Amino acid sequence: MEVPVPTIEFVHRMPVQLRFRDIDMFGHVNNNVYLELMDVAKASFYAQIHGGHLTPQNIGLLVVNVNCDFFEPTQLEEPLEILTGILKVSERSVKLEQRVVNPDTGAVKAICRTVLAGFDPKTNSGAPVPEIYHSYFKSLL
Repeated sequence: MEVPVPTIEFVHRMPVQLRFRDIDMFGHVNNNVYLELMDVAKASFYAQIHGGHLTPQNIGLLVVNVNCDFFEPTQLEEPLEILTGILKVSERSVKLEQRVVNPDTGAVKAICRTVLAGFDPKTNSGAPVPEIYHSYFKSLL
């Protein structure tokens, strides 16, 4: 499968460190690890938006759908970065694209599209996307 050309600007970059436990029996990073790394990058992105102060009460977003395409294997010694960009923002949801890339070679290892819905932890139910995200994303788009 050919790697699609990005249609957005990536507004957050996070280098990640691989661990020995991330490697599967074929000597590659296990596919599930990519999803874990992208979750860590999302949390870092949220913290950036919230000025470094991130709590379960102020996140206000909940993952409702994840689709991930894998393009080539990653070895333990390879450097990796997670790039995050905004595909779409609406009143009740946000769609992000994240790419796992080798910053030295530019090789794209995986692309993930995630839909996040607004969430109110006090009521444990859906809610509009918090205004802080709308303001932040509008400043970038």
